[in-house]
Amino acid sequence: MKQFVTFHPGERIPVRDAEAMAGDSKQQQLSVRVYNTLQNLGCPLVDGLYLREADSMQELLCTPSLHRMDILKWICIRICPSLKEKFSTIKSAQTEEVVKEVTRFGHEMMLCKADDRELIEGFATPLRQLLFLEQLLMSAQDSSEASSEEKPSGNEGIRNDDLLRELMSPDHLSDLVQLMNPVCNPWSAHIREHLRATHSAQAKTNRAKANDSNNRSHHHSTLAKLGGDDLTEATRLLQSTQATLEELRKECEFLHSDPVGPGASLSPCALKVAISDMAQLMTAFSQVYNTDFKGYCQRAPPVLSPNAHVFQSVHHLLHSCNMELEALQQLSETSSSLTETVRRIQTERRYWAKGEKHTLPNQLETLKNRYAAFLTHHQS
Repeated sequence: MKQFVTFHPGERIPVRDAEAMAGDSKQQQLSVRVYNTLQNLGCPLVDGLYLREADSMQELLCTPSLHRMDILKWICIRICPSLKEKFSTIKSAQTEEVVKEVTRFGHEMMLCKADDRELIEGFATPLRQLLFLEQLLMSAQDSSEASSEEKPSGNEGIRNDDLLRELMSPDHLSDLVQLMNPVCNPWSAHIREHLRATHSAQAKTNRAKANDSNNRSHHHSTLAKLGGDDLTEATRLLQSTQATLEELRKECEFLHSDPVGPGASLSPCALKVAISDMAQLMTAFSQVYNTDFKGYCQRAPPVLSPNAHVFQSVHHLLHSCNMELEALQQLSETSSSLTETVRRIQTERRYWAKGEKHTLPNQLETLKNRYAAFLTHHQS
């Protein structure tokens, strides 16, 4: 007997048909939403189509075709612009390579499996394809919003150059040298080679400065002997400062390390990229902290209940109850085992007599009868 769902007075539709209609309605809504999102993002592949029917939009987005694959490529490039160069090296006829690359990107975004080729090629169910496209477009919108937020702050390249110039300034040079020479975290081979060359150059410079300082000290001492008390005091201060700096330099063992092994020097381009990545990560973390984490971090710590001993007593009582229940269960199992053993002894034929096996009660009854007959015969 079919079940019916009433939509309007006097109109009844079977439940399965109603579920199918609901599924089709959801697919149509997703199709319209995905198509409108593509238009809002300015996708050139949907310009000039002017689709108005949801079925036409679904056919465009869920039917295997080169146009659909181009839309997927555009969305991936929108999320990760570095893919544009990789896609440009793939010919239009090499659809397998495009499918592999899009599948790998979707797996990295945790939106599909590593071998989910049917979803990328367009052979999966329309609902699954539309959900996948919607999630991709959400990531594309987030990327667009992040880039739009960064635009008012000025040119990114100029900002990175300013940041690099500030880090390389004399005020921060000592901190930068300390960061590039860790004690407990050695660098890789190419950075060690760069540091070795830098240290050798610094050693030559320090020796030259030391010789110059000694010459100046000798000259100043000569002038002091001629009668300059101020020069004598300044020379003594310079010498004490130089001795303090030498002691500090001896304490910094990482400045005297001699890294070995060939390697390329650290290029300014690589340092610029690292600084740019660090700035973007700090910006993203600040945004997430201000929007999501800040409210949780400023909460007061929870107040513990003063009745903690009650919970401890209840825990001990429950533990004792569990132990007693386990003992009762073991006693019940032992009793059942003994009952089964007695029943088996009474019912199984184990004992031989006159060429046949008999049960224990039968054997006892026979023995009892024989003993009674023996007593009757001798008493008579």
